[in-house]
Amino acid sequence: MSSPIEDYALVGDGETAALVNRDGSIDWLCWPRFDSDTCFSALLGTPDNGAWLIAPVAGVTQTKRRYQEDTLVVETDFDTTDGTVRLIDFMPMRDAGPVSSLIRIVEGVTGTVTLRFDMRLRFDYGSLLPWSEPYGNGLVAKVGADLLVLYATVPVTVRSHVASAQFSVRSGDRLSFVLRHGSAHREVPSPIDVDAALEATQQNWREWIGRFDSTRTDWPGVVKRSLITLRAMVHQPSGGIVAAPTTSLPEAPGGKMNWDYRYSWLRDGTFTLGALLNAGFREEAARWRDWLLRAVAGSPQRMRIMYRVDGSRHLSEWEVDTLAGYRYASPVRVGNAASTQHQIDVYGEVLDSLHLARLGGIEPNTEERSVSLAIVRHLETVWNSEGSGVWESRETPRQYTYSKVMAWVGVDRMLRMLEQDGPGSGDVDRTELERLKALRQTIHDEVCREGWNEGLGTFTQYYGGQELDASLLLIPLVGFLPADDPRIVATTGAIQRELSEGGLIRRTKAKPSGPSEGAFLACSCWMADCLRMQGRAGEARAQFERVLAVCNDVDLLSEEYNVPAGHLAGNFPQALTHLAVVNTALGLCGPVLHRGGG
Repeated sequence: MSSPIEDYALVGDGETAALVNRDGSIDWLCWPRFDSDTCFSALLGTPDNGAWLIAPVAGVTQTKRRYQEDTLVVETDFDTTDGTVRLIDFMPMRDAGPVSSLIRIVEGVTGTVTLRFDMRLRFDYGSLLPWSEPYGNGLVAKVGADLLVLYATVPVTVRSHVASAQFSVRSGDRLSFVLRHGSAHREVPSPIDVDAALEATQQNWREWIGRFDSTRTDWPGVVKRSLITLRAMVHQPSGGIVAAPTTSLPEAPGGKMNWDYRYSWLRDGTFTLGALLNAGFREEAARWRDWLLRAVAGSPQRMRIMYRVDGSRHLSEWEVDTLAGYRYASPVRVGNAASTQHQIDVYGEVLDSLHLARLGGIEPNTEERSVSLAIVRHLETVWNSEGSGVWESRETPRQYTYSKVMAWVGVDRMLRMLEQDGPGSGDVDRTELERLKALRQTIHDEVCREGWNEGLGTFTQYYGGQELDASLLLIPLVGFLPADDPRIVATTGAIQRELSEGGLIRRTKAKPSGPSEGAFLACSCWMADCLRMQGRAGEARAQFERVLAVCNDVDLLSEEYNVPAGHLAGNFPQALTHLAVVNTALGLCGPVLHRGGG
C-alpha cells in the first residue's frame, strides 16, 4: 500500500524536485526536469518501479523530521533500540551547469545503528532497467540519453538491477551518498564536495527567504515555508512555475480524477504575482510576468491554458500502463489534454496578471501593450461562447459564471491600462475605447442577470443552473462586486452551508454515489478572504486556521483534503494552495496588493 501523501517532504534544485518519505525512501524524482520521465516512481507503484531507501535495518521506535530552518534541506531522525541516526536530504541549486545532484548524508547521533541501502533505478515511469556497472564504491547507470553516477562512502553492490549495501554508523560518524544526473553522451559527472554543497545550499535558501519581512503576519513560519516551497517549484532558467511536481495523485480515492500537474497554468498567474509581490519578491514576480508574455506571444487565438515550464505548448496526454497508480487509483497520466480546452476565463486571468504587475511596481515592457491589446480584441469575439470552466470539466461546455466574470475582468483591466498609458500612437482610437467600455457594462449586466438564480438567492456555477461552485468566492476578490453586496453575502453564506465539509470548502457539492473528491484547500483560503473583506475578521481567521491544521508535519499542503479519511489528497505539494496560504496569511494581518485594486 502506498504511503500517505503527508508522509512526504520536498527537496529540489530549481529545475526538478524529489519527494522523500519519512521512512527514508525517495519515491519520486523526474530527471532532468519537472516534466521529464521518472527514475523513481514508487509513489505511483511499488519500490520495483524505482525508489532509493536509506533506513535502519530494524528496531525503529520513533521517527522525527524537520526542514533545517529557512531551507529546503530535510533532516530525519530515526530513534532505534540501538541508538539514533540522522538522514539529511537535499539538492544543491542547479545554477552552475547542466548536472543535477541528489545528496544524502547519514550522521550517527547516539549509539551504533545498522542501516541498509537499497536503490532501484527505473526509467520511463518505472518500466526501463538501466545498464549499470560498478564505479568506485558506487555505480554508473545509463539508459537512452540519461546517465546517473552514484558516489558512495561505503561500497555498494549491484545485483539483479538493485544496488544495495548494509553498514553501521556510530555516534559522530558521517557518511555521504551522491547521485548525479548527466547526459549519456558526455563524460561522467565528477564527484562533488558534499560539505561545501550543503553549506552553499543552506546559504542560498536563507539569503533568499531572508528578504521576507516575518513581522507582516501572525503565521511567519508557515508563510516562509510556503514561499520556499513555491520557489522550489519555479523553473529557474525560465521563470515558469509548475502547479505541482507530481502527476496522477488522485483527487478522489480509487477514482479516475488523476491529472498531470507538472506544467504551468496561466490561471495561476495572478495568484503567483500577488503572492510574490505581497511577500516582497518583485524580481521573481517580474520573471513570471516575462514568462507569461513569452508563452502567450502574439497569438491569443491559439493561447493554451497551460504550458511546459519552458513555455512550449505541446502536452499530449497518454496513460502509463506500467504503474498501478497511487493506492491503485488508475490511470496514471502523463501530459494533460485540458491544455487544448476552450476556457474563457484564461484571457481575463492573463490581463489581470499584467495589471497586477503594474500595481506592484513592475515596469511594463515593450511587449505588454501589444500582447494585451491582441488578447482583449480576441476576447471581444469569444467572451459569450461556451467553455470548459475553471475546473476544466471534460463534459459538455457551458456558459460558466466565473468564466464570464473573468471576461469582464479582462476588459476592465485593459481599460485601466489604457487609462494609465493614454491612447498611445494610434493603436487604440476613441471608437474602440468606447466599444470596450460598453462591452464591460454588457458583460457585467449579463452576469448579474444570467448567473444569478433568483429562486435560490445565489449566483450559480453556470447560466441556468442550480449548482453552487466555490469559484464564485472569487467574484469579490477580482472586484466584480463588493464583498458586502447582498448577492455576494448570500452566495458566500450558501457556499458555507452547502459546500463546507469539516469546516473546509469543497469546489462543488459531493456526489451522491461513487468516489468524491476532497475539500479544495485554495477555496478554503478564498472563503477566509471573503469573510475578511466582509469585516468578519474572527470568522476569517478561524477559517484560515482550519486550513493550516491539515498541513503535514513539515507544513506542506496538497491540492485537497479528504475530510472523512483525514488525509491530504491530490497532487503534492500544490502551488495554488501555497499561493493562497501566502496571500490569505498576509491579507489577514495588514494591507496587501489585491486583484481588484484600483
